[in-house]
Amino acid sequence: MGGAMLAGWLAAGEPATRFSVLDPALPEAPLGVALYRDAAALPGDHDAVLLGFKPQQLAALGSGLQGLTAGRNVYSLLAGITCAQLAAAFPQASAHVRVMPNLAARINKSPVILAERGLDAAARAETFALFGKLGSAVWLDDEAQFDLVTALAGSGPGFVYRFIDALAGAAIDLGLDAPTASSLALATVEGAAMLAAGSDASPATLADRVASPGGMTREGLDVLDRDMALRRLLTETLRATAAKGAALSRQG
Repeated sequence: MGGAMLAGWLAAGEPATRFSVLDPALPEAPLGVALYRDAAALPGDHDAVLLGFKPQQLAALGSGLQGLTAGRNVYSLLAGITCAQLAAAFPQASAHVRVMPNLAARINKSPVILAERGLDAAARAETFALFGKLGSAVWLDDEAQFDLVTALAGSGPGFVYRFIDALAGAAIDLGLDAPTASSLALATVEGAAMLAAGSDASPATLADRVASPGGMTREGLDVLDRDMALRRLLTETLRATAAKGAALSRQG
Protein backbone atom coordinates (compact mmCIF):
# COMPACT_ATOMS: atom_id res chain seq x y z
CA MET A 1 0.00 0.00 0.00
CA GLY A 2 2.82 2.38 0.80
CA GLY A 3 4.24 1.84 -2.66
CA ALA A 4 0.88 2.60 -4.27
CA MET A 5 0.58 5.81 -2.25
CA LEU A 6 4.11 6.89 -3.15
CA ALA A 7 3.37 6.27 -6.83
CA GLY A 8 0.19 8.33 -6.51
CA TRP A 9 1.95 11.26 -4.89
CA LEU A 10 4.66 11.25 -7.54
CA ALA A 11 2.01 11.08 -10.28
CA ALA A 12 0.27 14.05 -8.65
CA GLY A 13 3.45 16.10 -9.01
CA GLU A 14 4.98 15.79 -5.55
CA PRO A 15 8.80 15.96 -5.81
CA ALA A 16 10.57 12.65 -5.27
CA THR A 17 13.00 14.36 -2.90
CA ARG A 18 10.13 14.94 -0.46
CA PHE A 19 10.03 11.22 0.37
CA SER A 20 12.37 8.70 1.95
CA VAL A 21 11.66 4.98 2.30
CA LEU A 22 12.85 2.78 5.17
CA ASP A 23 12.69 -0.86 4.05
CA PRO A 24 15.33 -3.56 4.59
CA ALA A 25 14.02 -5.71 1.73
CA LEU A 26 12.77 -3.36 -1.03
CA PRO A 27 15.01 -3.88 -4.11
CA GLU A 28 14.84 -0.22 -5.14
CA ALA A 29 12.82 2.95 -4.69
CA PRO A 30 11.42 5.17 -7.45
CA LEU A 31 13.95 7.47 -9.08
CA GLY A 32 14.84 10.33 -6.75
CA VAL A 33 13.37 8.74 -3.61
CA ALA A 34 15.97 7.95 -0.96
CA LEU A 35 15.96 4.32 0.24
CA TYR A 36 17.34 3.34 3.65
CA ARG A 37 17.84 -0.13 5.10
CA ASP A 38 18.28 0.90 8.74
CA ALA A 39 16.48 3.51 10.84
CA ALA A 40 19.78 4.69 12.28
CA ALA A 41 20.91 5.77 8.79
CA LEU A 42 17.99 8.14 8.23
CA PRO A 43 18.77 11.87 8.44
CA GLY A 44 16.80 13.80 11.04
CA ASP A 45 15.21 16.34 8.72
CA HIS A 46 11.91 14.52 8.12
CA ASP A 47 8.66 16.13 9.27
CA ALA A 48 6.41 13.05 9.46
CA VAL A 49 6.49 9.26 9.53
CA LEU A 50 4.12 6.94 7.64
CA LEU A 51 3.91 3.44 9.09
CA GLY A 52 3.26 0.70 6.54
CA PHE A 53 4.10 -2.64 8.16
CA LYS A 54 1.75 -5.39 9.41
CA PRO A 55 -0.30 -4.36 12.45
CA GLN A 56 0.87 -7.47 14.32
CA GLN A 57 4.43 -6.09 14.10
CA LEU A 58 3.71 -2.90 16.05
CA ALA A 59 4.99 -4.20 19.37
CA ALA A 60 8.17 -5.61 17.81
CA LEU A 61 9.03 -2.66 15.55
CA GLY A 62 7.65 0.29 17.47
CA SER A 63 10.53 0.65 19.93
CA GLY A 64 13.05 0.93 17.10
CA LEU A 65 11.14 3.85 15.59
CA GLN A 66 10.95 6.03 18.71
CA GLY A 67 13.73 8.32 17.52
CA LEU A 68 12.13 8.82 14.12
CA THR A 69 8.70 9.67 15.50
CA ALA A 70 9.65 12.00 18.37
CA GLY A 71 8.24 15.46 17.67
CA ARG A 72 6.74 14.35 14.33
CA ASN A 73 3.28 13.48 13.08
CA VAL A 74 2.79 9.72 12.81
CA TYR A 75 0.54 8.49 10.00
CA SER A 76 -0.49 4.85 10.22
CA LEU A 77 -1.71 2.36 7.63
CA LEU A 78 -1.92 -0.37 10.29
CA ALA A 79 -5.38 -1.90 10.00
CA GLY A 80 -7.20 -2.09 13.32
CA ILE A 81 -4.64 -0.09 15.31
CA THR A 82 -6.38 2.83 17.02
CA CYS A 83 -5.13 6.34 17.65
CA ALA A 84 -4.92 5.46 21.34
CA GLN A 85 -2.69 2.48 20.55
CA LEU A 86 -0.52 4.64 18.31
CA ALA A 87 -0.22 7.21 21.09
CA ALA A 88 0.83 4.48 23.52
CA ALA A 89 3.39 3.12 21.07
CA PHE A 90 4.78 6.54 20.10
CA PRO A 91 4.20 8.84 23.07
CA GLN A 92 6.67 11.47 21.90
CA ALA A 93 5.01 12.01 18.52
CA SER A 94 3.30 15.33 17.86
CA ALA A 95 0.09 13.74 16.57
CA HIS A 96 -1.28 10.35 15.55
CA VAL A 97 -3.32 9.85 12.37
CA ARG A 98 -4.97 6.72 11.04
CA VAL A 99 -5.01 6.56 7.24
CA MET A 100 -6.87 4.05 5.08
CA PRO A 101 -6.63 4.30 1.29
CA ASN A 102 -6.91 1.50 -1.22
CA LEU A 103 -4.72 0.44 -4.14
CA ALA A 104 -6.37 2.97 -6.45
CA ALA A 105 -4.13 5.53 -4.71
CA ARG A 106 -1.62 4.53 -7.37
CA ILE A 107 -3.83 6.20 -10.02
CA ASN A 108 -5.12 8.98 -7.74
CA LYS A 109 -8.59 7.44 -7.53
CA SER A 110 -8.69 6.19 -3.95
CA PRO A 111 -10.95 7.25 -1.12
CA VAL A 112 -8.66 8.03 1.83
CA ILE A 113 -10.23 7.75 5.29
CA LEU A 114 -8.55 9.83 8.03
CA ALA A 115 -8.94 9.90 11.81
CA GLU A 116 -6.62 11.89 14.05
CA ARG A 117 -5.53 12.72 17.55
CA GLY A 118 -3.42 15.81 18.21
CA LEU A 119 -3.43 17.76 14.95
CA ASP A 120 -4.02 21.50 15.14
CA ALA A 121 -6.15 23.22 12.50
CA ALA A 122 -3.23 24.01 10.20
CA ALA A 123 -1.80 20.49 10.37
CA ARG A 124 -5.25 19.02 9.83
CA ALA A 125 -5.68 21.07 6.65
CA GLU A 126 -2.19 20.12 5.45
CA THR A 127 -2.88 16.45 6.09
CA PHE A 128 -6.17 16.61 4.22
CA ALA A 129 -4.50 18.28 1.24
CA LEU A 130 -1.64 15.77 1.11
CA PHE A 131 -3.80 12.66 1.22
CA GLY A 132 -6.42 14.26 -1.02
CA LYS A 133 -3.85 14.08 -3.84
CA LEU A 134 -4.40 10.31 -3.82
CA GLY A 135 -8.10 10.65 -4.64
CA SER A 136 -10.69 11.96 -2.21
CA ALA A 137 -9.81 12.38 1.46
CA VAL A 138 -12.53 12.10 4.12
CA TRP A 139 -12.25 12.88 7.84
CA LEU A 140 -13.95 10.33 10.06
CA ASP A 141 -14.91 12.06 13.30
CA ASP A 142 -16.13 8.86 14.97
CA GLU A 143 -13.09 6.59 15.12
CA ALA A 144 -15.28 3.73 16.31
CA GLN A 145 -16.46 3.41 12.70
CA PHE A 146 -12.96 3.09 11.29
CA ASP A 147 -12.99 -0.69 10.95
CA LEU A 148 -16.29 -0.51 9.06
CA VAL A 149 -15.14 2.17 6.62
CA THR A 150 -11.92 0.22 6.17
CA ALA A 151 -13.98 -2.83 5.24
CA LEU A 152 -15.94 -0.74 2.74
CA ALA A 153 -13.32 1.53 1.18
CA GLY A 154 -10.03 -0.20 2.01
CA SER A 155 -10.99 -3.83 1.40
CA GLY A 156 -13.75 -2.97 -1.07
CA PRO A 157 -11.61 -3.25 -4.22
CA GLY A 158 -10.96 -6.90 -3.39
CA PHE A 159 -14.70 -7.52 -3.27
CA VAL A 160 -15.22 -5.67 -6.56
CA TYR A 161 -12.47 -7.72 -8.20
CA ARG A 162 -14.15 -10.87 -6.94
CA PHE A 163 -17.46 -9.68 -8.43
CA ILE A 164 -15.81 -9.04 -11.80
CA ASP A 165 -14.29 -12.50 -11.71
CA ALA A 166 -17.64 -14.05 -10.74
CA LEU A 167 -19.48 -12.15 -13.48
CA ALA A 168 -17.03 -13.45 -16.06
CA GLY A 169 -17.07 -16.92 -14.51
CA ALA A 170 -20.85 -17.09 -14.73
CA ALA A 171 -20.71 -16.31 -18.45
CA ILE A 172 -18.03 -18.97 -18.91
CA ASP A 173 -20.19 -21.50 -17.08
CA LEU A 174 -23.00 -20.72 -19.52
CA GLY A 175 -20.82 -21.28 -22.58
CA LEU A 176 -18.89 -18.07 -23.38
CA ASP A 177 -15.16 -18.38 -23.99
CA ALA A 178 -12.96 -17.18 -21.13
CA PRO A 179 -11.09 -14.31 -22.88
CA THR A 180 -14.31 -12.76 -24.16
CA ALA A 181 -16.09 -13.19 -20.84
CA SER A 182 -13.23 -11.64 -18.87
CA SER A 183 -12.84 -8.71 -21.25
CA LEU A 184 -16.56 -7.93 -21.32
CA ALA A 185 -16.97 -8.24 -17.54
CA LEU A 186 -14.09 -5.85 -16.87
CA ALA A 187 -15.22 -3.31 -19.45
CA THR A 188 -18.79 -3.47 -18.17
CA VAL A 189 -17.82 -2.77 -14.57
CA GLU A 190 -15.40 -0.02 -15.58
CA GLY A 191 -18.01 1.77 -17.69
CA ALA A 192 -20.76 1.35 -15.11
CA ALA A 193 -18.56 2.72 -12.31
CA MET A 194 -17.50 5.74 -14.35
CA LEU A 195 -21.11 6.46 -15.31
CA ALA A 196 -22.25 6.16 -11.69
CA ALA A 197 -19.45 8.44 -10.49
CA GLY A 198 -20.49 11.14 -12.93
CA SER A 199 -24.24 10.85 -12.41
CA ASP A 200 -26.54 12.72 -10.05
CA ALA A 201 -28.67 9.58 -9.79
CA SER A 202 -27.99 6.89 -7.18
CA PRO A 203 -26.71 3.47 -8.28
CA ALA A 204 -30.10 2.01 -7.31
CA THR A 205 -31.83 4.46 -9.65
CA LEU A 206 -29.35 3.77 -12.43
CA ALA A 207 -30.00 0.03 -12.09
CA ASP A 208 -33.73 0.62 -12.51
CA ARG A 209 -33.10 2.82 -15.53
CA VAL A 210 -31.23 -0.02 -17.23
CA ALA A 211 -34.06 -2.45 -16.48
CA SER A 212 -37.13 -2.12 -18.67
CA PRO A 213 -40.32 -3.65 -17.22
CA GLY A 214 -40.55 -7.22 -18.41
CA GLY A 215 -37.12 -7.04 -20.02
CA MET A 216 -33.90 -9.05 -19.75
CA THR A 217 -32.15 -6.84 -17.18
CA ARG A 218 -35.20 -6.80 -14.91
CA GLU A 219 -35.28 -10.60 -15.01
CA GLY A 220 -31.67 -10.72 -13.81
CA LEU A 221 -32.15 -8.02 -11.17
CA ASP A 222 -35.07 -9.98 -9.78
CA VAL A 223 -32.65 -12.82 -9.03
CA LEU A 224 -30.17 -10.50 -7.28
CA ASP A 225 -32.94 -8.71 -5.37
CA ARG A 226 -34.84 -11.81 -4.25
CA ASP A 227 -34.89 -11.92 -0.44
CA MET A 228 -32.23 -9.15 -0.56
CA ALA A 229 -29.74 -11.94 -1.30
CA LEU A 230 -26.95 -9.70 -2.61
CA ARG A 231 -27.43 -7.10 0.15
CA ARG A 232 -27.34 -9.78 2.84
CA LEU A 233 -24.22 -11.36 1.37
CA LEU A 234 -22.36 -8.05 1.33
CA THR A 235 -23.54 -7.19 4.83
CA GLU A 236 -21.97 -10.42 6.07
CA THR A 237 -18.85 -9.68 4.02
CA LEU A 238 -18.38 -6.23 5.58
CA ARG A 239 -19.23 -7.53 9.06
CA ALA A 240 -16.54 -10.22 8.86
CA THR A 241 -13.99 -7.77 7.46
CA ALA A 242 -14.66 -5.15 10.13
CA ALA A 243 -14.53 -7.78 12.86
CA LYS A 244 -11.06 -8.77 11.64
CA GLY A 245 -9.99 -5.14 12.12
CA ALA A 246 -11.14 -5.28 15.72
CA ALA A 247 -9.24 -8.53 16.19
CA LEU A 248 -6.06 -6.98 14.77
CA SER A 249 -6.44 -4.14 17.27
CA ARG A 250 -6.43 -6.63 20.13
CA GLN A 251 -3.34 -8.36 18.71
CA GLY A 252 -1.53 -5.03 18.29
